[in-house]
Amino acid sequence: MKKVTVNKNDENKRLDSFLQKFIYGMPMSLIYKYIRKKRVKVNGKRGKESYRLKAGDLIELYINDEFFEDKSFKWEFKNSSFNLDVIYEDENIIIVNKPAGMVVHPDKEHAGDNLINRIKNYLFKKCEYNPESENCFAPSLVNRIDRNTSGLVIAAKNAASLAVLNEKMKEREINKSYVCIVLGKMSKKSELLKGFLFKNEAENKVYISSRRESEDFKTILTKYDVISSSKDFSLLKVALLTGRTHQIRAHLASIGHPILGDGKYGKNVVNKALGYKYQALCSFKIEFNFEKNAGGLEYLNGKKITLPEEKIWFIKDFYEKLKIEKS
Repeated sequence: MKKVTVNKNDENKRLDSFLQKFIYGMPMSLIYKYIRKKRVKVNGKRGKESYRLKAGDLIELYINDEFFEDKSFKWEFKNSSFNLDVIYEDENIIIVNKPAGMVVHPDKEHAGDNLINRIKNYLFKKCEYNPESENCFAPSLVNRIDRNTSGLVIAAKNAASLAVLNEKMKEREINKSYVCIVLGKMSKKSELLKGFLFKNEAENKVYISSRRESEDFKTILTKYDVISSSKDFSLLKVALLTGRTHQIRAHLASIGHPILGDGKYGKNVVNKALGYKYQALCSFKIEFNFEKNAGGLEYLNGKKITLPEEKIWFIKDFYEKLKIEKS
């Protein structure tokens, strides 16, 4: 039998969701079976899967010890680099500049070194995160960007902040702006692009149409403003009014202006000729525009976090290597 005391970062989680994370690797079907068979108790009483945990609750688990033996996964972040470009930080959140080419979460090829593990390692060394003192919470990303896209990513340091920021992202009360280099000169200085996006899961690729061909096609809105351009290239500021997979990359490519360096939607002949391994796309600004009270994070309302121009890796290239004059 194992006893667990609920802490502040576990508060308000459903019992079944808590157990899914706490008992690493146990199928949900088995978790529900143990709950039904009264092998999970909360404060001495039979646990209910929908019960919302409170700090100080005592959970008793009458479950085989084998499920609690391997906790090595909690320390995987120790295999990551400590190199992290922190742009903003306070007691609740951290905003970092992700380099192009880095994945944000572990996968088969990047189990050790990835963005979230670097953040965990950074906070561990600052004594702000210790897996041993947490039942199931770990610092978590609020937004994600593609592996070959660079720029600002938000992470929450505690469960309360994570819940608020996830809700604000869902309600589009956190706005992100991007900058990119595209091929060709735009016909308009500014435009709101409208279209419909279909995601092919098998190919991990999206397709854009000017009309909704089926219910699987989702509405997309992408706004761009030209910062500077020549007959061959344009530097754009881009805002997403909808947030879909590969939206900026695919939408711009669909109108004949793919992003330089994009191996999936771009022109690889040009990419190779100019030596671009990664797409020239960067999330350079985050704005917190809360319409509803954000509780303990209300102090962020109205705040703008902007990546300095010198940290956008392709800006210098645009004006020097591609020989574009500043507007």
